Amino acid sequence: MTEPASPSIETSDDPSLLIVDDDVVFCEVLAKAMTKRGFSVHCAHTIEQAEVYAETSTPEYAIVDLKLSTDSGLTFVEKLRALDPGTRIVMLTGYASVATAVEAIKLGATHYLAKPVDADEIMAAFERTTGNTDTPISTSPLSVGRLEWEYIHRILNENDNNISVTARILNMHRRTLQRKLAKKPY
Repeated sequence: MTEPASPSIETSDDPSLLIVDDDVVFCEVLAKAMTKRGFSVHCAHTIEQAEVYAETSTPEYAIVDLKLSTDSGLTFVEKLRALDPGTRIVMLTGYASVATAVEAIKLGATHYLAKPVDADEIMAAFERTTGNTDTPISTSPLSVGRLEWEYIHRILNENDNNISVTARILNMHRRTLQRKLAKKPY
């Protein structure tokens, strides 16, 4: 397992990019791909590592995973935006939901992408500065499972990711809620 490079002031003329993801292998692969695309890349695997780096060398670009072990990447998006409103942030997630997408954008993310994603899609997301009125509208409604998943995540988000409070509100056992949260959406 490789450790993230120690925080340092960027000396390269390449734009700086911070990748925050607890999946070390994914980070390494993405870092190589983004380096080939002209970025000076730094990886962090926890919010704490990312904060230390961002406070010493605010990145021009950031890729932040939504779910970092037990933490939410949304908290880092908010902190990064406060440090430098000009940082272009793309949020990645394997647990995409309408609620988290809306919150990510409200907190300052430039774009929100569901995994799996490749470096070219991330590059396109960094370059987008406006919405797309030609985005197709789905012709089929969400499944009941997906609606439940979205609702649970909205309630969880409204309660600052507190599982115990959310379980009480949903009248659900805490372990049942945790199992539902661990599943991918339908």
